[in-house]
Amino acid sequence: MAAQNPPRRPTIDDVAAESGVSRGTVSRAINGGKWVSPEAQRAVDAAIKKTGYRPNVLARGLKMRRSGSVAFLLSEPVQRLFTDPNFATLMSETSDQLAAQDTSMVILLAATDQERDRTLDFISTGQIDGVILVSWHGDSSMLKRIQRAGIPAIFCGVPGPSHRDLSYVACDEYDGGLQMTEYLRGRGHRSIALITGPDDAYGSQRREAAFVDAMGSDYDPSLRRGGDWSRRSGTVAMNSLLDEAGTIDAVFAANDLMAAGAIEAIRSRGLSVPGDIAVGGFDDSEAAVQSTPELTTMHQPFAQIAQEMVRLLLARIDGGPSVQMTLRTTLVVRDSA
Repeated sequence: MAAQNPPRRPTIDDVAAESGVSRGTVSRAINGGKWVSPEAQRAVDAAIKKTGYRPNVLARGLKMRRSGSVAFLLSEPVQRLFTDPNFATLMSETSDQLAAQDTSMVILLAATDQERDRTLDFISTGQIDGVILVSWHGDSSMLKRIQRAGIPAIFCGVPGPSHRDLSYVACDEYDGGLQMTEYLRGRGHRSIALITGPDDAYGSQRREAAFVDAMGSDYDPSLRRGGDWSRRSGTVAMNSLLDEAGTIDAVFAANDLMAAGAIEAIRSRGLSVPGDIAVGGFDDSEAAVQSTPELTTMHQPFAQIAQEMVRLLLARIDGGPSVQMTLRTTLVVRDSA
């Protein structure tokens, strides 16, 4: 009589299939249940009992150890790292803050669906302890997927309405827009044009809302143009305003790069800044001091943003609560307005 093969030992994949949750969720449920919903924990416990799965105690002990790494996840096209100084500043400041806590930073790019799938697979393996997600789009599809996977995360900026329970650190975009508009009006300007960022960018939406409110009856929708945060889009928008709009005595651009582009367009027409048209920006990035003339702008405290994101994420990894933090922006007056 031929010898029978021993029955196959149940695996963690069997538990995942039986419970209907991901392999990563099963692993976290087995290793203490942190970042696992009660429903998922019950499903995993029931699947373990049904399949007869027995965790490897030695492997479990190893997995309980921290990796000592945090992912800096940029959910934007890679060229933004080289064209938008805000991303580079945030990345540098975050790396410094993590290093001070003996934690390494892993840079991940996830602009396309393929990159998002690959990134989620990586962060679900336990090779990183948490995620700092940076995107100018509050409803980034990565948010939902990271939350579903139960991975500790913090968002830079304000996430979309369906993710407001996620930890985040943001600046008060509305107050910043209000301050800049009131400053321009305080200088006697009434015919003020607006160059916005992308329509789906929360920061741009809030800055525009503040501008409209502060302008009151002086608001003229024909003086609004949209940009995409790039310097070139600021130039294109400003040229459109100069060609098609009436009298303009000031411009509020929703970021410094677009403001610098607007200045290029104004000066190319033989007009002066701020003599003929004043220009205000937002961010206080490198672009603000590299512009000629230097930009009057709203300062976003990127060093403080990075410090708070790291502090709150590490606390979240340790089991702390979800925290939403909003920081103030401050007006920086230079030569453009």
